Amino acid sequence: MRTWLTETFGLAVPVVGAPMAGAGSGRLAGAVSAAGALGMIGAGHAASPHWVTEQCRLAAGSGRPFGVGLMAWALELDAAPLEAVIAARPALVSVSFGRYARHTRALQDAGIAVATQVGSLAEAREAERAGVDLVVARGGEGGGHGRNDVATLPLLQLVLDTISTPVVAAGGIATARGVAAVLAAGAAGAWVGTAFLACREADTPAPARQRLFDATDTDTAYGRVFDVAQRLAWPPEYGGRALRNAWFDRWEGHEEELLADDGAAAELSRARAEQDLDVAYVYAGQGAARLERDGPPRTRWPSWPAPGSCCGAPRAPSPEPSSATGTLVP
Repeated sequence: MRTWLTETFGLAVPVVGAPMAGAGSGRLAGAVSAAGALGMIGAGHAASPHWVTEQCRLAAGSGRPFGVGLMAWALELDAAPLEAVIAARPALVSVSFGRYARHTRALQDAGIAVATQVGSLAEAREAERAGVDLVVARGGEGGGHGRNDVATLPLLQLVLDTISTPVVAAGGIATARGVAAVLAAGAAGAWVGTAFLACREADTPAPARQRLFDATDTDTAYGRVFDVAQRLAWPPEYGGRALRNAWFDRWEGHEEELLADDGAAAELSRARAEQDLDVAYVYAGQGAARLERDGPPRTRWPSWPAPGSCCGAPRAPSPEPSSATGTLVP
């Protein structure tokens, strides 16, 4: 199969490993890319230029294209990571969640394709006006941060019917069935995150892996509790989806009180250090219920090669190129 995504980046499969700050460093991005998809490094709000450079070096070791995900609101505080990314020359950079448009030209002038994540039709229109190369239609089912206004399939259909920029779908895509569904709808590919959290290449701590393996389809929750407690400058429209725990339930709906409670902030900080997951968070989407102990095994990705050390699937040969520029072509 060939789509705009596979043709543009020379991929064997139309999948992007979503940038996941904390879990998705250069090692995971390189493994995803080596498996035939496009691996992304997730640069958190505190990522230093040195860290970015080192993780890009690791990802580039696969010899395959890779990408980096940046947070626009964090670049407002420190733009140095963007400069390090441009110097590393990844194939794709995603800049989302804030005033991203100002960074598009600098990246494109360096020969880097630019993506942004959108959670509404209005944001998709804004992205097209900003001139990005790829729009990520991210539904509320997705793990980590984003809007929770529209689900993946309704959003995807609206966006595909409205803009001409290539679109990939994100949110709740955890198996080959999910990838096939969004391709059939007209997406150029799937933006997949949670499904990779169990890979050995992911920086997911053992206690968090166990929580993910134990998760059911109703075990995630969306909100701003963890961001408020950490005093992070996330724009308020972008909450986060994580595994529900007792601390989230305690503070949900009491965010203003939480903002003034330094003791609660310290409690969360200690819990993160001690990996106490009754308090600390594990960001994950609704696809967490599909995770298995060996990561995404070949029975769940029957035609798609996941990172070799994660599932043992061989890398598929690249299909013959075609003239496809948009959706799935046989």
